[in-house]
Amino acid sequence: GVEVGPQPQGVARADVLDKMRKIVKHGLDFVQLFNEGKEFPPCTIEVFKIMEKVDYPRNKNGEIIAIIHPKLQDQDWQPLKNGDPLFLTLDGKVILYQGNCTVYPTFINEAAYYEKKQAFVKTEKIKLTAKHLRLSVS
Repeated sequence: GVEVGPQPQGVARADVLDKMRKIVKHGLDFVQLFNEGKEFPPCTIEVFKIMEKVDYPRNKNGEIIAIIHPKLQDQDWQPLKNGDPLFLTLDGKVILYQGNCTVYPTFINEAAYYEKKQAFVKTEKIKLTAKHLRLSVS
């Protein structure tokens, strides 16, 4: 499957659908070239690996007591460093990120994840290396 976004639930956006078509086309082109015996050279790519899901701050009754800080909103895939603002409490206090490494938040404040108790997902940027790839003919 391919998930391309962000896109609100129940909304069809032309720009997101265009991105989806392009990535599916690239995938199908790769499969065709691979099946034709094309050799792909070694490569390295940066990816984001999920570290953990982060919930909203809650009171003892499980009610949300803070919202995503305005400086974090719409900053998916951007670096989040120790001391950067994460949440803003309903009484105006800022809750800062306290971590020992830079992370890259994703799925920030997405409506579909409220019921899953997820404010965002912390990811780390890593590099993956692939050896050359070629269909072995039997």
